[in-house]
Amino acid sequence: MGPFSTAQSGSRFTRRRHVLGVVSRRDAVREGWLHRVGVVVCRDRQGRFLVHRRAEHLSRFPGHYEFGVGGAAGVGESYEQAAAREVGEEMGVRATARLRFKFLNRGGLSPHWLAVCDAVLPEIVAPDPEEVAWHGWLTESELRRALQQWTFTPDSQAVFDRYLACRADPASAPERCS
Repeated sequence: MGPFSTAQSGSRFTRRRHVLGVVSRRDAVREGWLHRVGVVVCRDRQGRFLVHRRAEHLSRFPGHYEFGVGGAAGVGESYEQAAAREVGEEMGVRATARLRFKFLNRGGLSPHWLAVCDAVLPEIVAPDPEEVAWHGWLTESELRRALQQWTFTPDSQAVFDRYLACRADPASAPERCS
């Protein structure tokens, strides 16, 4: 999900989501402390998925593709607020992020509570070139092929799989997706 400022602070959590204190994103990753991240699965009106490639100069996963746009939730910020903020910062458009599910993600740089939201975006977005090297709208079948052929961030496949499972059977979302 999106690059994080090392100065950005968020809350440190237990596995039961109890707040232990405020920490920097850098410390949370370095120490393997649980923190919160919100991500948006972005779709257009035709149902295609937005995929982007991270800029080569970024410190985390440079040049990797991502399914979803997101970042760490700040102190007092909801998952949805964090996800919507990141869409604005990275893609240059406003979005209303709708929470779909949360899970403890152990992939990537460090474990974190990951909330997956979705939003419908306009087809034309204005990505920040400091963060996004390329973007495109892919159909579900194109995205499935890309996930097998391109180098994605570690959590992209898990988010995609859970998103499709929850979309197929929303009534079982708490059991299958959390």
